[in-house]
Amino acid sequence: MAAATSAARCKGKGVALLLLLVLLAGTTGTSSAQLCTSFYSHSCPGVYDAVRSVLQAAIAREQRMGASILRLFFHDCFVQLGGPSWDVKVGRRDSRTASFSGANNNIPPPTSGLANLTSLFAAQGLSQKDMVALSGAHTIGLARCTNFRAHIYNDTNIDGSFARSRQSVCPRTSGFGDNNLAHLDCQTPTVFENNYYKNLVCKKGLLHSDQELFNGGSTDAQVQSYVSSKGAFFAHFVTGMIKMGDITPLTGSNGEIRKNCRRIN
Repeated sequence: MAAATSAARCKGKGVALLLLLVLLAGTTGTSSAQLCTSFYSHSCPGVYDAVRSVLQAAIAREQRMGASILRLFFHDCFVQLGGPSWDVKVGRRDSRTASFSGANNNIPPPTSGLANLTSLFAAQGLSQKDMVALSGAHTIGLARCTNFRAHIYNDTNIDGSFARSRQSVCPRTSGFGDNNLAHLDCQTPTVFENNYYKNLVCKKGLLHSDQELFNGGSTDAQVQSYVSSKGAFFAHFVTGMIKMGDITPLTGSNGEIRKNCRRIN
């Protein structure tokens, strides 16, 4: 009964923020010099159960929510879709100086080549191995036509029939169908597994930056290893997510807990 009451109290106080990014600070918590998995163990012990139930309901209504949460975590640094699990470190605070242009400068665009992808990840302390593993998050979710148009019309390292099928929802001319969507993983778009890498080997990566991971370069062997072993992909993905969560976190009195996630207090 006490645990249930605690969970309800925490849910009412902080689940709106935690739903957007489970990994950020909630509404309560003590100062801490680093992130840890037990950050809320005393102040809000029922937080994980509360958040999990709301996330599951949200994903049941809209399966894209799972991909959106993963992307939000990536931009700041579970779902019933399968995939690995791990203990998430929490206690991260929101920045008071968040910059849209700064984020765009640090996040690889879908037109990136392998060298640029590797460089941008390295700038955040993530290896090329981390990059390839984390790119597997594209096993779920969708992309806008404007982000894959050039790849399906101009690139040669793409399966012809796959390109034509995507052209049917993404006209060549800019300004037409820009917001039309296509699945990043055309085989099993709502299941978190290793088909993303199988698509790359078949030259069916939706984004130019996806297909760059298997294009005769230094990452081909790693992609092939994930095709052969879903377990290896899951293990490396978890390692990469934990490393990404540890990128320059704001903790303790640094940063803030936003009342509205879209703007500073």
